[in-house]
Amino acid sequence: MGVQTVGGLANTDLKELEKRFGVMGNQLYYHAWGIDLSKLGEPLIANGTLSFGKVQILLEMCGNVMKRARDAGFVGRTISLGLSYSHNAMTKGFHRSKTIAMPTSETLVMYKTCIELLDEHFAGEPARQLTVRISNLDRERSIQLDLFDERKPQRQLIGPTMDAIRNKFGATSLLRAVSFTAAGTAISRDRLVGGHLA
Repeated sequence: MGVQTVGGLANTDLKELEKRFGVMGNQLYYHAWGIDLSKLGEPLIANGTLSFGKVQILLEMCGNVMKRARDAGFVGRTISLGLSYSHNAMTKGFHRSKTIAMPTSETLVMYKTCIELLDEHFAGEPARQLTVRISNLDRERSIQLDLFDERKPQRQLIGPTMDAIRNKFGATSLLRAVSFTAAGTAISRDRLVGGHLA
């Protein structure tokens, strides 16, 4: 379209952007003007169903998604993983879901399920974007004890405890080791507002 700058994007016809890029065209146009109509941390509602999602490094993503679910008082049973391959890849991406037996808000349960989906469906092409989501939600009080899983009550405390520390002292006050690797993004993303440097 010949757009080279943010100013050029701001002065591009909104209808043309929407025609070419759909809802993303609308978002690009308004972002070029510094307008973001979404609320920070707002859950996504699609087709009348509530879900939480995030795009980032997989373990960090799962942690952020589950924190949002816990903060809102939800647990979920359907875990979804989406992967978009590079533009030069020979295959299309995928979006797959798995419904687990017991609803959860545990980060590592979501992460392990995502790894299973990735192992099953990844075609080995260069990846461009990864998304995770938990849906099929219910209120947190619906979690049942498991007679055969003695550590479940302890694991149920880990997430909320970590959330409380982060809420009091900041999002980067308590991080997993992966966040300190070259692939980690939690520290750099903590300085962003709406995906941009504040």
